[in-house]
Amino acid sequence: MTTLDLPPVAASGPAAATSPRPEKRVKLGGITRDDVFTLTGASAGSLGLDWMLYERVLPFSGVLGFLICWYLLFLAGYYVLGRLQWGPMMVRDRLVAVVAWSAGLLVIGVIADQIGYVTSRGIDAAQHLNFFTESMESTGPLSPITSGGALNAIVGSLEQLGLATLFAVPLGIGAAVFMSEVGGRMARPVRMLVEAMTALPSIVAGLFVFGVVILTFGFEKSGFAASLALTVMMMPIVTRAAEVVIRLVPGTLREASYALGGSQWRTVWNVVLPTARPGLVTAVVLGMARGVGETSPVLLTAGFTAQFNANPFDGHQVSLPLYIWNYVKQPYDPMIARGFAAGLTLMGVVLVLFVTARLLGGRRPGQLTRAQKRRLSRDARRAEAAALAAISRPVVAVPRSQS
Repeated sequence: MTTLDLPPVAASGPAAATSPRPEKRVKLGGITRDDVFTLTGASAGSLGLDWMLYERVLPFSGVLGFLICWYLLFLAGYYVLGRLQWGPMMVRDRLVAVVAWSAGLLVIGVIADQIGYVTSRGIDAAQHLNFFTESMESTGPLSPITSGGALNAIVGSLEQLGLATLFAVPLGIGAAVFMSEVGGRMARPVRMLVEAMTALPSIVAGLFVFGVVILTFGFEKSGFAASLALTVMMMPIVTRAAEVVIRLVPGTLREASYALGGSQWRTVWNVVLPTARPGLVTAVVLGMARGVGETSPVLLTAGFTAQFNANPFDGHQVSLPLYIWNYVKQPYDPMIARGFAAGLTLMGVVLVLFVTARLLGGRRPGQLTRAQKRRLSRDARRAEAAALAAISRPVVAVPRSQS
């Protein structure tokens, strides 16, 4: 019997006359008033000390150095102020929390700065409808911003990305299934090759396709050749992400399938892949987001044209990264504005892909969707109604036949 199972013992003496004190709620986590005062004091004190060092004492200059020095002095001041009121372990914990929060805010600030800069430079061209409905076929360098657009680049990017996804997804998921489900002696070399391809520079992929497909086999530069180069870049991303997701599938599901007589192929096709479907969708969309912004492979394999070409197998075809690279370096303001507007469009495409990956892949492996939960509850209600109807149905006795 533990102490929790013992009956309460009545107190005797003077302690029995006094009522028990109410329990005090302890708040775990969150931001207290002491934290706010400590952060404010460390920030203000480090800013004043930094200004004095830069302006009065040391021969330093530059905004970047000023900010870095201020941050280091802030961390030192926060540690000293925290040590005056908290224990060593709590001070280290809160100092690490401050570093993590500041790093996150820095990343958000850099992203916001990039988005704001591209938007400010490209909004003049992106606000006109002709930018999304016309190509640059009849537009010159000095043409106004109301003439020409990036329709050819948008269509080219979508077609090249679609072909690359069509090639990379079966290869990537097949390699992931081989490494996680089949295994064997060849699994380790394949995994090593996939990891090496993940760190492959994009220019090397473009040179490979340019040397093999265009120079050796005699194909011309086209959207199809660019899609092959994008396939080389997308396949390792899809493979590694798909392997991680497949390994998260519970082994009990595989064991249940094998116990019911299913083969390895049927288990992978009917149990493992459907269970890991949300994660596989995330892997595919992440690979697409990686391939849609590549410039070097497309530059070497697709060529460049100002005309509208919707056939990826014939002739040069431009994409959004190549459109940006060609027009941003022009000395004319309308061309630069079109390049930044294409960059804003590309950022929108990547944002849509990542939001799609978050929505489709936010569930854990094996977690049911809302439609599946509704269907399951509906089937359960039908089964319950059928069971109640069978119970309430009168039983008719069948007379025995007399011999």
